[in-house]
Amino acid sequence: MNFKQIEAFLWVAEMQSFTKAARQLYMSQPAVSFQIKALEEDLEADLFQRGDKKVILTEAGRLLYPEAKKMLRHYHKIKAGLDDLRGLKTGTLVVGASTIPGEYVLPLLIGGFKEAYPGIRVTLKVAGSGLVTRWVREREIDLGITGVPVEGDGIECSPWMQDEMVLIVNPSHPWVKSGAIDISELKTSVMIFREQGSGTRRTLEKKLETKGLSLEDIPHGMELGSTRAVITAVEAGLGVSIVSRCAVKDALELKRISEVKVQGLDLNRSLYLIKQNQSIGGFAVEAFCNFINNGEICKRFLIK
Repeated sequence: MNFKQIEAFLWVAEMQSFTKAARQLYMSQPAVSFQIKALEEDLEADLFQRGDKKVILTEAGRLLYPEAKKMLRHYHKIKAGLDDLRGLKTGTLVVGASTIPGEYVLPLLIGGFKEAYPGIRVTLKVAGSGLVTRWVREREIDLGITGVPVEGDGIECSPWMQDEMVLIVNPSHPWVKSGAIDISELKTSVMIFREQGSGTRRTLEKKLETKGLSLEDIPHGMELGSTRAVITAVEAGLGVSIVSRCAVKDALELKRISEVKVQGLDLNRSLYLIKQNQSIGGFAVEAFCNFINNGEICKRFLIK
C-alpha cells in the first residue's frame, strides 16, 4: 500500500467515478483502476461496488475511507514540513471568485501570497457567484470566494471578510446636494443593476426585503454583466446604482461619481470562503487559506 493508491482511492470514493477521479489526478482511467486493484489486492478486500453509472464503497471501503483521509492529511503535513526544512514550498492552486473579490481584492492578496510562496502556482478564475459555487461542487477549483453564503451538503462555507456597498450617482444628480436620502427615495430614480445571479444583486435584494421593498419597486434602467460597466453607466448619468466600495474607490477619489448615504438601509455584507468539506486539499490550499485569513496580512496588502 502506498500514498498514490490511497489518493486514488479517496478521489474515486468522493467522485463515485473512475473517470472523474482520473481527471482530478491527471491520470488515465486505466492507471487509476490499476492503483485501486493493487490496493484491493494488498488489503485482500473489495473496496468498491461497480455499477453502470457510479461506483460506491463496500463495507470494507467505508471502513478504510476515514482512516485513509487521516493518512493523507498526515502525509501532506509531513511533506510540507520536510519541504520547509529544504526551503521548498511548492504546489498548484486554483481559486474561483465572484466579481468583487476576484477583480478588486484577491489579485492584491495573491501578489502578496506569491511573495511568501514563490513556488506555488496560483490560477484565479472570475465569474458570478453561482458559477463559482458550481465549480466548487464539481471540484473544478480548490476553493471559492463569493458575495453570498452557500448552503448544501458537502460544502463548507465560512465568512471571510466584510464588504461595504454604497449608493453611487453622477455628480450632477440632485441627491448629491443633500448627501443622504431616505430608503423610500430609491423608488424615484432609475437604478442600474448587475445581472441576475450576481452576489451584489442578491445581497441588495435581501437587504431591501428586510425593509419591505423589492427590486420591482425601483425603476429599472439597465442590467449589466460587470461592476465596471455599471460604474461607467453611472458616470455617464444613465442611472444610479449600489455597488461595493472596493470597486468605486478610484472613481470616488477622482470625483467621476459621488456617494450618497441611504438612511435606514444597512449595506454591509460578508464575503464567503467556500470549499468541499471533504476536500483532500494539500499544502497549497492550506497555506493560501491561512494567508488570506490573517487579518494583519490583509490590512498590509489591501489598505493603501
